Amino acid sequence: MSNLSIQSGTKVVFCAFLLAGWFFAGGAAYGDEPVFQAGAATSNITPPLGSEIIGGWGTPEATHINDELHVRSLVLDDGDMRLAIVICDNLSIDREVYDDAKQRLQEKTDIPIEHMLMASTHTHSGPPARKRPSLDPYDGDLTEYQQFLADRIVDGVQCAINNLEPARIGWGSGEEPDQVFNRRWHMDDPDLMISPFGDQDQVRMNPPRAHDALVEPAGPIDPEIVFVSVQSEDGRPIALLANYSLHYIGGVPTGHISADYFGAFADRIQELLDADRLDPPFVGILSNGTSADINNINFRESRPSREPYEQINRVANIVAAEVYRAYQTMDYHDYVTLDARKTKLPLDVRKPDEETLQWAHDILDKPEDETGSRERTYAERSIDLYESPDQVDIWVQALRIGDVGIAGIPFETFVETGLQLKEESPLPVTFTISFANGGYAYLPTPEQHELGGYETWLGSNRVEVDSEPAIVEQLMSHFSELAEE
Repeated sequence: MSNLSIQSGTKVVFCAFLLAGWFFAGGAAYGDEPVFQAGAATSNITPPLGSEIIGGWGTPEATHINDELHVRSLVLDDGDMRLAIVICDNLSIDREVYDDAKQRLQEKTDIPIEHMLMASTHTHSGPPARKRPSLDPYDGDLTEYQQFLADRIVDGVQCAINNLEPARIGWGSGEEPDQVFNRRWHMDDPDLMISPFGDQDQVRMNPPRAHDALVEPAGPIDPEIVFVSVQSEDGRPIALLANYSLHYIGGVPTGHISADYFGAFADRIQELLDADRLDPPFVGILSNGTSADINNINFRESRPSREPYEQINRVANIVAAEVYRAYQTMDYHDYVTLDARKTKLPLDVRKPDEETLQWAHDILDKPEDETGSRERTYAERSIDLYESPDQVDIWVQALRIGDVGIAGIPFETFVETGLQLKEESPLPVTFTISFANGGYAYLPTPEQHELGGYETWLGSNRVEVDSEPAIVEQLMSHFSELAEE
């Protein structure tokens, strides 16, 4: 287990700009010494009952709100640069929603677009924030909910800026290996590993629990929970941003709106830090790490059934407890510098070959009762990709907060990618936020592509096999630049 922290720095004296007569671009300063500031806020993005819920094979109507969905915003300012990190309780959000919010925020706050990282948590119990199945550029306006979401992102960041105050910052990490399991398995029964296209896969996602055909997981896990904590000069908690490579938990009744364990973690860490009813309110945030092939199921064992939300709360409490344990031994810094890099990276869109395209049309020409739901879904997705542009532009982003590097990847990212970035990054502490600045489905590594399985199927994965190495290369270039600053 690692416990990463920074040594306390020299105390920086804060003086309001009316007294100091000095104002840095984006932040305050006393004389020639900049002041580190932090502010955080939440904004509610819960949809009305009757809205669609996505995350499964169907789209049930929302009939109950178990817990509210939020945008959770953290703004950091080193006196020279201002960063905004925004985490939304949603499955996956189209880039155009973020682009709309970022453009307006840049106009309202002067924060450059490349200094904003926005991502979704990947709860499977919320409304759609994706507009189209293909990768065609948007034609027309955002949907009503997308516009509402963009508005609330803009509100949340502005409120976080309103809450900026002189702050101290620290970071640390703990480990919780008992809640993360690789969900892709080698099996010795080939019949259990057939794709919707009729191909023979070498692995299966989410195999039957405790099945005799289980051989071994097809990849590793990442047990680390990295977190960044900010507090006021007198020690009042302002916000805590954590990152854990675990998919959503589930166990939510049909028709329920829920932020899943991401929201439950925010509530629990606030309770553990004795940060209830503060002014301004404390903001707990859990971002999704590299969890495309990771979930909370130990496939070697059967598990007794649990009540709705029981497992969500159980996992959230365990993760929060580990963060709180590591929190006790971390040091705070009075000042750190901030930096950011962002690149638009073109990726080739994965296309069906002629045989697959003909298969797709044949499936869709049949009556629905003569085909399986998986086959029809992947037939539709194959045609969508065929009709999509040949390339799609994505944002690849890297932030630096003191000794911490944050990678932003707009895909469901495999844990192998996150581990590689942690290992090769020149910064002492590195973690990845998936679903950042867009959502383009799964991003398998080339090695995992060779094994097949759900995450690699055409339609689950929408960009070419060489996309993951290209993204890693660009991020490493960004981290190298940031480490030299």
